[in-house]
Amino acid sequence: MYSSHRTTVSFLVALFSIAGTINFIEAARNNRHVTCGTVLKLVNTDYKVRLHSHDVKYGTGSGQQSVTATELQEDVNSHWAVKAATGKHCERGEPVKCGDTIRLHHLATNKNLHSHHFQSPLSGNQEISAYGDEHGEGDTGDHWLVVCSGDSWVRTNPVRLQHIDTDMYLGVSGRTFARPINGQMEVIGLPNPYPGTEWIAAEGLFIHPTEKDSGAHVHTEL
Repeated sequence: MYSSHRTTVSFLVALFSIAGTINFIEAARNNRHVTCGTVLKLVNTDYKVRLHSHDVKYGTGSGQQSVTATELQEDVNSHWAVKAATGKHCERGEPVKCGDTIRLHHLATNKNLHSHHFQSPLSGNQEISAYGDEHGEGDTGDHWLVVCSGDSWVRTNPVRLQHIDTDMYLGVSGRTFARPINGQMEVIGLPNPYPGTEWIAAEGLFIHPTEKDSGAHVHTEL
């Protein structure tokens, strides 16, 4: 009887081990995607800088909150949350599909990544700003089309973000600001998918699609 019990226990341990391995593989597969509710940092693949904002307004153009790019990995002002378009809803943990319209919400200042027909301060391209009221709500100028290959936004693959209202692509000019944001690069809108318009999901907190109801998540270094 003891031998039979031990055999049963061994079988159950092996069964749970297999189930755990399957769940781990499934979680890893699901975690490949950028999902609704993800908080991330976006790295420009050409200039190796992270999309950034802060409570500093442009001295020209719209006078709205400036958006720049920084080489610093650990700066908390580079966190952006992925949200649905204004007035729309996406399920927490739902993979963002290629062709979806999203907003990028700046956590530190409660503004949204925004663009409009103003000139950028350094290169004279289209200005990129951060915009929204005290509740974090803006307008259609906060809407960005996810341009990528395949079905969904995969974390390891570069994407382009095209501004819905103006058709411009989110990019980096390579020019740097002086004080008070010394050394940070100018972020701009470009009319075509030129070099400097590809971005990749770097550090962040990524929500598992299979765990959206439990509130569980997986994260990398923020």
